[in-house]
Amino acid sequence: MLSYFQNKIPEAGCDEAGRGCYAGPVFAAAVILPENFEHPLLNDSKKVKVADRYLLRSFIEKNAIAFSVASVAVEEIDNSNILRASFTAMHRAIDQLQKKPQLLLIDGNRFIPYPPIPHHCIVKGDGKYAPIAAASILAKTYRDDYMIQLHQNFPHYKWDVNKGYGTAAHRSAILQYGLTEHHRKSFNILPSQQMLF
Repeated sequence: MLSYFQNKIPEAGCDEAGRGCYAGPVFAAAVILPENFEHPLLNDSKKVKVADRYLLRSFIEKNAIAFSVASVAVEEIDNSNILRASFTAMHRAIDQLQKKPQLLLIDGNRFIPYPPIPHHCIVKGDGKYAPIAAASILAKTYRDDYMIQLHQNFPHYKWDVNKGYGTAAHRSAILQYGLTEHHRKSFNILPSQQMLF
């Protein structure tokens, strides 16, 4: 894991969480780290144990130069598309940074530019560069917390476990109970798109 992409100008890592989910918002984070930042557990959030993600979140928030987390709601996802919504969430996270970076490091191979800040898209960047890995940890943990809260009112769907992803249990619950207002209708999860309110 490299501490930075370059060290001449401030750079922010950006990543999203929840793009492939059936339910819930998509979250994104932007993080500016100090040049000497390191943690032995830091990695792509998908490769980090749940408990370790929260340890890392505390460490990142305590030691980052700046960080922010933003989201795009289901209604917005359905009105545009999930890829555009992911970029919008990243833009919102960048908007909220208290210190503005001069370079953006984006996890993945595509991004809608955020003028006037230049960006680099880095495939699997969350496993290569600390600022992107840190953003992946924040986006994932904040989204997981949100889905666990939603679970309290919609326990049939097991969002406390699957976080809105299309697991067998989640798909089975959808067939039995229908869709909620938190499901992404544009994903055509059910042929009939039966609604539950």
